[in-house]
Amino acid sequence: MNDQSLTRTWLARLIIITCAVIFIPACDQQEPAPPEPLVENADPQPQQVSPADRVNEIADRYYTETLEHFPETAYFSGVELERHDGMTRNDPASRQAIDDSMDELLADLETIDPADLEGRTEWITYAFLLQSLRSSADQRICRSELWNVSQMGGWHSGYAQIAQMQPVGTPELREQSLARWSLLPAFADQEIENLNIGLALGYSAPKSVVQRVIDQVDGLLALEIEQSPFYSPASRDGDPAFAEATFKLVEEQIYPALQRYRDFLAYDYMEQARNELSVTANPDGLACYEASLRAYTTLDRSGKEVYELGQATVAANKAAVIELGQTAYGLDDFAAIMAQTDADPSDRFSNQEELLEFSRDMVHRAELEMPKWVGKMPAQPVVVVPFEEHEEGTGRSAHYRPASADRPGEYRIPLYQPEEQSRGNAEAVAFHEAWPGHHLQVAVGQSVEGLHPVTQIIWFSGPGEV
Repeated sequence: MNDQSLTRTWLARLIIITCAVIFIPACDQQEPAPPEPLVENADPQPQQVSPADRVNEIADRYYTETLEHFPETAYFSGVELERHDGMTRNDPASRQAIDDSMDELLADLETIDPADLEGRTEWITYAFLLQSLRSSADQRICRSELWNVSQMGGWHSGYAQIAQMQPVGTPELREQSLARWSLLPAFADQEIENLNIGLALGYSAPKSVVQRVIDQVDGLLALEIEQSPFYSPASRDGDPAFAEATFKLVEEQIYPALQRYRDFLAYDYMEQARNELSVTANPDGLACYEASLRAYTTLDRSGKEVYELGQATVAANKAAVIELGQTAYGLDDFAAIMAQTDADPSDRFSNQEELLEFSRDMVHRAELEMPKWVGKMPAQPVVVVPFEEHEEGTGRSAHYRPASADRPGEYRIPLYQPEEQSRGNAEAVAFHEAWPGHHLQVAVGQSVEGLHPVTQIIWFSGPGEV
């Protein structure tokens, strides 16, 4: 998209002055009538606000309220915060308050005709906001806060990552770090309360997911405090008093809170967690599935249609595999080709270092290729970063972490059991997450001038994962 210089215009008010001409006969010596007195303090005619300005005002409110209620969003969106001492308020009253606020924004947004925005960047802002606000409202049927247990995006792993990005280096930033992480125990206890409410109402996460989260929390608790990601702010700061305070906070508050959460999952929650993977096992599960499908894809397509499309796509891919198998192995049976591929030692890694270097080489090769296909390359680099030890072997897959002003984009990969990982898959995932995938997509989006910053904190998996 070319950069645009946009000029916002106000509608000019037309003031019509009517002049009366008084003809006075020569013989008439009367004084003219005095003018009507001016009415002071009259209300001025209200200025009309353009649709574009209204969209920007709604976007400002959305941006401010989202970062205020969910400050963690900034660290995964490349957004800079003024302060770093906040944490999501996960109690029911706070959730209801933000839901009400988002409903007000949606109602205001739906009174704007998008046709009035065509040709302006506000049309993009409008589309982002409309999709996000409607999706959020639709997905409330899921009551996800009542079964918020996830090995991919769970709060325990998310906050472990944020702790490693916590800004430090000044007295004020050290104070903010201690303030933020002192909130974590109450957050964890509220999560336990929310999950108990969910169980009472019939909501739960799958047992297999719960077990993976237990394993991840066990990994965190097994670390010495000075090796914990929650101690990272002190490790990167160097102030002795701050290090002592952080150590005490992790030892006396954060670790006990993680232990309470872990024990609750293992001893209370697991037995009542659902066996089924499908969300349809939860109350209103089918409606939740359909709402989630629309939210993730941004398409008004039924689950049945998606399933049928998936079946057709798998059949086409299977035919392509058989064609390749005939060339590579002289086989035309799908199962035999897959078995041969799995047994092929040339498609496997012998150790973790080989896997890491292979992934870095793939990212570098792809970056060199990009200028042939992309008109404008982003300045932000991307680096390959192996998982932390406590993350390995817990079911978490490779993923991308966007860049910020002081940190490159990160393609984060597991090195667990390298002999079980195929070169073909490692290559495909590297391309998907870095070049020409998420890093190119996000970095280019961040570099476009004129877009409202709200577009940086809204993400849709459908268009985002193509």
